[in-house]
Amino acid sequence: MARYFDVHPDNPQRRSILQVVDMLRNDGLIAYPTDSCFALGCQLGNRDGIDRIRQIRHLDDRHHFTLVCQDFAQLGQFVYVDNDVFRAIKAVTPGSYTFILPATKEVPRRLLHPKKKTVGVRIPDHSVVQALLAELGEPLLSSTLLLPDQEEPMTQGWEIKERLDNVIDAVIDSGECGTVPTTVIDFSQGEPEIVRAGAGDVSRFE
Repeated sequence: MARYFDVHPDNPQRRSILQVVDMLRNDGLIAYPTDSCFALGCQLGNRDGIDRIRQIRHLDDRHHFTLVCQDFAQLGQFVYVDNDVFRAIKAVTPGSYTFILPATKEVPRRLLHPKKKTVGVRIPDHSVVQALLAELGEPLLSSTLLLPDQEEPMTQGWEIKERLDNVIDAVIDSGECGTVPTTVIDFSQGEPEIVRAGAGDVSRFE
């Protein structure tokens, strides 16, 4: 049964954040709010968590997982970013964007796109996520919480707990969350390619 954490959206209670991080470090899988919509998240090395995300969402091995990072220093450990791409990403970060970039050796092979050797990264503009990342000290491996039988992500923490109670370990609820996933920009070839138009403004990448 998943634990339910009701936290303040701007000043999340540290006790709750510490409890969730402890669960993550013990191979837990959580549902948590972001600046776009709810996501599923676990630690990078959590093989069971990754498998559970794949099962919950019915994903194949071509799915781009996202590393949710606290800042650019952390992001730079996991992907290669040249100066031009860095400036383009910096201009809209933190925000509701996911960027696909060539991965460094720090990224476990099973998280990479099998042909491109790329991974998604993002820095969210959300106090709860930033608090989690600050305590965890590493990125969260994440995927949008969009179930196979639904067209839009779920928006209510209690609804997520009810639906996924037996397959995840915790739900963090900080109030109403959006339904529009991040905008996805593929920079793996140097030039921006809009893979998905979502919550982030695409005009500067067109």
